[in-house]
Amino acid sequence: KGGAQIDKTARAAANFLVQPDGPAVAMFDTTGWDTHANEGADKGALSLRLGALDAGLKALHDGLGANWDRTVVLIATEFGRTVAVNGTRGTDHGTGAAAFLLGGAVRGGRVIGQWPGLKSSALYQGRDLMPTTDLRSLMKTVLREHLQVPQKLLDTTVFPDSAAAPYLAGLIRA
Repeated sequence: KGGAQIDKTARAAANFLVQPDGPAVAMFDTTGWDTHANEGADKGALSLRLGALDAGLKALHDGLGANWDRTVVLIATEFGRTVAVNGTRGTDHGTGAAAFLLGGAVRGGRVIGQWPGLKSSALYQGRDLMPTTDLRSLMKTVLREHLQVPQKLLDTTVFPDSAAAPYLAGLIRA
């Protein structure tokens, strides 16, 4: 949906989260990211979506006020994009993607993961950015370090059979 809808959703989430007896967790998704054509530079579909996300994050930050210092925001997608631009000036579904972790409770200012590069030999299946970090590792770390969900529960119930997805220690401020 458009930027105004993301702003509205983020403000509503902040209003719930700042209540003394309100929820400790909010989750919402945004639509319109499945852009295959005309992704463009500053006026393309992808750029406009990223601008709307930025505005929504600002609305969340502003709405949380002092609570931002104790906040963790995880931004993730269920699929990546191909490296090469397709014939309609967009990209197709791929494997590797970025996830973002932000908020006052995050020890930020860095990139976690490896950069395999964009040479053909470094691409996954010759077309996608090579995935280097299991997204479950990031999610498990946030749940364990920020919400104190027990490791055994994360490895067996929340993310079954994920014991091999390591924790990324030190992402969250104590």
